[in-house]
Amino acid sequence: MERNIQKNGLVNLVAAVVIFIATFVLTSYVRSLAGQSASIFLGLAALVAFASWFQMRLEENERLEKLELDELARAKGGSALFDAKESEVFPARRAREQFEKFFVPGFAVLLLLLEAGGAWLLWRWIAKATTVIAPDRAMPALSLFAIFALLLFLFGRFSVTMARLENHRLLRPSASFILLGAYICFATALGIAGVQAEFPKADLYVAKGLCALLGLMAAELLVALLLEIYRPRVKGKISRPIYDSRFAGLLGQPESLFTTAAQTIDYQFGFNVSETWFFQLVKKNLIVLLLAQFAVLIFSTCVVFVDAGEQAVLERFGKPVVGGVLTPGAHLKLPWPADRVYQYRTEQIQTFDVGYAPDAQSENAGTILWSVGHAKEDNFLVGNREPVTIKDENADTNDTLKAPPVSLITVSIPVQFQINDVMAWAYNNTDPANLLQDLATRAVVHYLAGVDLNDVMSQARLEAAQTLRDQIQAAADAHRLGVKILFVGLQDIHPPVKVAGDYEKVVGAEQTKLAKILDARADAIRTNALAGALAFTTTNIASATRQRLEVQALARAALFTNQIPAFAAAPSVYRQRAYFQTFAAATANSRKYILLVTNTDDVVIFDLEDKIREDLLNLNVPSSPNNQSP
Repeated sequence: MERNIQKNGLVNLVAAVVIFIATFVLTSYVRSLAGQSASIFLGLAALVAFASWFQMRLEENERLEKLELDELARAKGGSALFDAKESEVFPARRAREQFEKFFVPGFAVLLLLLEAGGAWLLWRWIAKATTVIAPDRAMPALSLFAIFALLLFLFGRFSVTMARLENHRLLRPSASFILLGAYICFATALGIAGVQAEFPKADLYVAKGLCALLGLMAAELLVALLLEIYRPRVKGKISRPIYDSRFAGLLGQPESLFTTAAQTIDYQFGFNVSETWFFQLVKKNLIVLLLAQFAVLIFSTCVVFVDAGEQAVLERFGKPVVGGVLTPGAHLKLPWPADRVYQYRTEQIQTFDVGYAPDAQSENAGTILWSVGHAKEDNFLVGNREPVTIKDENADTNDTLKAPPVSLITVSIPVQFQINDVMAWAYNNTDPANLLQDLATRAVVHYLAGVDLNDVMSQARLEAAQTLRDQIQAAADAHRLGVKILFVGLQDIHPPVKVAGDYEKVVGAEQTKLAKILDARADAIRTNALAGALAFTTTNIASATRQRLEVQALARAALFTNQIPAFAAAPSVYRQRAYFQTFAAATANSRKYILLVTNTDDVVIFDLEDKIREDLLNLNVPSSPNNQSP
């Protein structure tokens, strides 16, 4: 029987190698991603089958060696042969021990590297691969993979049964890998059939699933190697090979999980629960129960609910259905994967940001300063009309260089939009959300490059927001995105944080200069007004003086003309009158003392220091009515 087991191992090795080569050639011909993944599994199965078969041969040689030594011992009774070293007497056992001590762990490490590296490289290759299965080669490949699956299933199932009945631990690893290879070939055939049924991504999905499976097997082998390091060694106890994957055995023999569960339940309850009628009923009808559950799960995908404010797009076999826009409510469809529904928020106003990434900490801050970093912001080029000169640090003199007429600016622009054509949004572009954000970013870059820094930061902000909204809407319409741009806001415009302080100083200096200019203009206006008023007053006074002098001169001339006839008529009277007029004018501001009597000699004493009030001297005595002349 041992020889039959060894032959089974050799048959598994030959089958794995042959089908691996055939699968590799077929996959290269068909260009199937899932086929490439399946060929990697079959290659690993061939390696495991070789290690298992070789270890079987070593144990078979050890068994034959022991039989021969037992025959010699019985024939000769005792001999010096048995006094020699054990390694010389049992070379086959020594070879088997060395194989298990060095080769098996090394082979397990190699298998781990192949599985992990294969999973990683395969995943990267699948992500970048653009090849598709040729339609004229899909049907032959489907047939051949189905045949490979059938052959591997027959070999693997027979070997698994033999390993379980005879409890042969070395046949189990290759049998598990062969049976798992059968299921993988069957999955590959299903992927190719999906492509044939106009589901082009079926082969890709199967390839990704196989890649994930390879990664799980690598993780399981890594754990097994770590446990093997700390496993206690008991002499004479036969251990399970490290390369024997329990995960592969579970996938290849799912019924073994049921048996293990039954044994665990029996142990926990203390009696044979696995022999009860209910357990036996579940065991016999497990496939039916699983299929019924799967059917319920599939039929549950026939109903779809579209929430309020949303619209859904219905696809059938990867293609949109004509008139397949679903409104809010309940709808019936074909079960998955025939029909698929993709829901979009068409009535909700959606927002994305250009120029910065929102930060929760800065969003909650009450006050945000230019000179303090408050989010992850991008810098944009903006025009600058004012010429800027900088000092040439490399020159020995005070030469200056003229800077380019551009500056850097940080802009936080929220863009709000709404989907108004769900079919255009879903099918005209691969990634419409990122495309719309890229279009908005490009529009912002182009606009800022053609405006002035000071304008966009002050009076032109509202105009800039309107212009950007129109430009983004035009770009979205050109790419048929099916959206309406509702709002574009320039809520946070400032220089980069590193130069914000210097920019504030420049702006402060410009404002101070403007204030001084305005003050000088005000002084000029005030001084000019005062000078004009003074000149006007002086001119008017001079004019009035001129007129007064002219009138006086004319009056004197007229008076002289009139005095001649008066003098001629009464010269003495004229002279006396002129004398009194001159005396009155000359003594107008002098004190006068009047003596009323002339026949007495009076002595008059003048106190020149006594200052008599002028109002007492200038008395206006009213005349009596009796003294008035008639």
